[in-house]
Amino acid sequence: RGPLFEISLAEWSLHRALRKGELTNLDFPKKAKSFGIGAIEYVNSFWKDKAKDAKYVAALKKRCSDEGVRSLLIMCDGEGALGDPDPKKRQRAVDNHHKWVVAAKELGCHSIRVNAQSRGKYDEQMKLAADGLRKLCEFADVHDIYVIVENHGGLSSNGAWLSATLKAVDHKRAGALPDFGNFNIGGGKQYDRYKGVHELMPYAKAVSAKCHEFDGNGSDKRTDFLRMMRIVLAHGYRGY
Repeated sequence: RGPLFEISLAEWSLHRALRKGELTNLDFPKKAKSFGIGAIEYVNSFWKDKAKDAKYVAALKKRCSDEGVRSLLIMCDGEGALGDPDPKKRQRAVDNHHKWVVAAKELGCHSIRVNAQSRGKYDEQMKLAADGLRKLCEFADVHDIYVIVENHGGLSSNGAWLSATLKAVDHKRAGALPDFGNFNIGGGKQYDRYKGVHELMPYAKAVSAKCHEFDGNGSDKRTDFLRMMRIVLAHGYRGY
């Protein structure tokens, strides 16, 4: 029998090197392979102006092929709030994500990762975010791409809110990317990370095993990984 899951590398893990110019997005596949990792997850901010550049995307695809590295998803930030209370701005945010759906498809990814950003009261934000997400899912469905949401601050880091929002989207392309380390709901408060991951796993198309600090045994100081991975596997997740 093979392993229960395989490891992929999120590009954000190398954000300092990328920001310093020590590494480029095109170098990312080879760098991941040097760690013995054969699957990668991009961050759009490191190639923000290249999504519609067919030559660039083809070059990136070739680098992956040459290294034997699989592209899994593109994490998308800075494209507007998908739950913006202003209908025009909300639609603009949806439209801004289209290019990343197309790029993801070309690279062989299964998903783009987006944010369920909104403003207003609890129920209002759910309704608005679900509307924007559904519109984007309808576009992504044509390209066979999932639209997955990470717990990424504010209400999106409330597992109950995000899971209910994804249910409200009511589209087969809507999913989650539970992140072990992103449960800051604001005001200095943290949502219970184990509860949050448990609530999001039924929708998970990817899992972000985030670590920050390690003890002398190499264990993460903030998350009990054995407990967390038991939650992940209990939901039948066998992805990267």
